[in-house]
Amino acid sequence: MVRFSCRNWGQVGFDIEALPVGGSATPTAEWDFIVFGPDPDCTAISNGTAPVAACNYEVNNTNFTGIGVNPVSGQEGGVFVDDVTEGNNNTYAPWLDVLPGEMYYILINNYNTNFDEEAEHFMLTFTGSSVDADQNSALDCTLRDEFLGLDIVACEGDPDIPLSTLNSPAGPDILNVAWSVDFDDDGTIDAPLESSPSATEIVVASPNSGRYFVDITTSFGHVTDDILITFYGIPVLERVELLNSNLTLNPDRNNIEIFVDGVGDYEYAINGGGFQDDPVFNDVPPGINMVIINDKNGCGSTDALEFLVVGYPKFFTPNSDGTNDTWNIRGMETLVDPSVFIFDRYGKLLAQLGINTNWDGTLDGTPLPSSDYWFRLEYGGQEEGVLVAKSTRTHFTLKR
Repeated sequence: MVRFSCRNWGQVGFDIEALPVGGSATPTAEWDFIVFGPDPDCTAISNGTAPVAACNYEVNNTNFTGIGVNPVSGQEGGVFVDDVTEGNNNTYAPWLDVLPGEMYYILINNYNTNFDEEAEHFMLTFTGSSVDADQNSALDCTLRDEFLGLDIVACEGDPDIPLSTLNSPAGPDILNVAWSVDFDDDGTIDAPLESSPSATEIVVASPNSGRYFVDITTSFGHVTDDILITFYGIPVLERVELLNSNLTLNPDRNNIEIFVDGVGDYEYAINGGGFQDDPVFNDVPPGINMVIINDKNGCGSTDALEFLVVGYPKFFTPNSDGTNDTWNIRGMETLVDPSVFIFDRYGKLLAQLGINTNWDGTLDGTPLPSSDYWFRLEYGGQEEGVLVAKSTRTHFTLKR
């Protein structure tokens, strides 16, 4: 398969010329083609909805088929007639009128191999007003055999995935087959796999995601292809971060972001609410909350997982005006044996608070100055059925 995109306005055509094999004076193969497009973002060709722009599988009376004008007979391309009794005996289709940026795919098929196990050859040459000005830059072209198939998305634990070279253009003309893999799909080969004339198939097992490459050495050159295989697993909660984007006095308004360990297409729901794609949630209540993470590829969901939101005013104003005069953490009543320790910036312990006590910004009855102060929250938590000590530390501001 050949993929090309246009860089100029105008018409595009091409010639597919059948070439002789070995000592033969004349070609032994007959080539046919179908053109799909335009496909602006490569999605239509992958899901089977790309329109057919042109095709032809007339019986060849020359060594050429294609779009535009037959260079041997001078015959202009005509609309293909799919009828053996009413065929137009024209192996060329009309010119493609193209726009800059449009993408097309040409699927070229060897109709007749004569069953002689000889490799068949052809030459592809682009023509037309869109490419006449500069053959080297008018089109962006890539030869894609794609015999390994389209990229694969699977779930961890799914059956092994076989990759085969048996449908490649090399046919039986194989001198060697070399496989390799780029696990991170970052453009760097991480490891060679198998390499031998008989290595026509490998098996990819879960969870070995990566881009797999094959290089087939033949008597007429190399045939290559690659395929990206991605295994998704049940998502794992990595952490929940309290965001600093909300600096209000209200400790009931907490913005959080959920981080997942793993690669997937995830959606999130907290406290029994609906799922959303955005991992950021606003106005989350303090204390223990619950999150469920679902992989939208169908590879599973987490159980309802607990996470703690430390809800506290980011600043308070102990000026005896009756508003925001004291400070403490909200939601502590949901925790096991919680304690809060308040420090100055030098690490000096200033106060210890429980569930029903607040700090008024003093030390031994003396008002402390406006500044940032630090606190450490300690509490008990369950991990695999065992009560363990946990803590979190951050800071707030005293304003006078």
